[in-house]
Amino acid sequence: MKITVLGCGAIGKLWLAALSQKNHHVQGWLRVPQPVISVQIENFNGLVFKQQFPANDEKHLAESKLLLVCLKAWQVSDAVNHIADKLSPNCPILLLHNGMGTQEEFAPLPNPILLGVTTHGAYRKNDIVHYKSQGMTHIGAITTNANKFSNLADVLHCALPDVAWHNEIQAVSWMKLAVNCVINPLTVIYDCKNGELRHHHAQIQALCDEIYQVMKHDNIHTTQQTLVDYVMNVIEQTAENYSSMLQDIRAQRHTEIDYITGFLMRRARVHGLPITENINVYHYIKRKEEEYKPLSPYLPRSRQ
Repeated sequence: MKITVLGCGAIGKLWLAALSQKNHHVQGWLRVPQPVISVQIENFNGLVFKQQFPANDEKHLAESKLLLVCLKAWQVSDAVNHIADKLSPNCPILLLHNGMGTQEEFAPLPNPILLGVTTHGAYRKNDIVHYKSQGMTHIGAITTNANKFSNLADVLHCALPDVAWHNEIQAVSWMKLAVNCVINPLTVIYDCKNGELRHHHAQIQALCDEIYQVMKHDNIHTTQQTLVDYVMNVIEQTAENYSSMLQDIRAQRHTEIDYITGFLMRRARVHGLPITENINVYHYIKRKEEEYKPLSPYLPRSRQ
């Protein structure tokens, strides 16, 4: 299958490597065009993976049978809108990022749109990807014309297991959002690995109680205890990891808070729900960003 990976950070490079190992014809697509991209991954199936891939080939893009979007949430809409006219209208677009709400920012597209969440742990340092932990990827349709692409789960599973198809991907996305609303900002507040959050159970409970109320009003069925248990389990499973938001703050990059807690806040407003604890952590992260924003090359529009 001919595939373009839009966004070549740690997760994008992981997919480039995995898909190429299964003999798919893959290319990267970069914001600053270049003809090739080098991929080096430590601990890829226990080995060092090192290979170059083609990049920014418009013919390859036009012939692609899948556009896999591995960007930060705040980068997604501009990047997809920029290349949409170069894509086949039949090419499915799979959004694989933290947070929710990016598809609301697209120009109207004929393409089938799918949403995915992944728990693979990887980070990039000095242009080398360190693959920390194998995870699970969940995908599903968010436009009706994408329902027929459940076979993509099998294609992706063969390359980088495990991958599962969900007929109700919104419920899965909300559970991942809840985890991100808790772990990401709290690891910034306490400047710690995920596992150290186990010492802040009362704050986790307070955040989850508010998230649960928003989920209930959005017709996502769970219980308060199930939500807390799920978040605590992810904390234990990823205890040695640094959250993506803490990595962004340390590197003075723009975070995805507007598509994580910011999305939660927008849904809470729709339902008239108070979420004081989550609003407090949202503003803490925004203040941290403001400390270095004049130094940042990114000036994204506000999503509050």
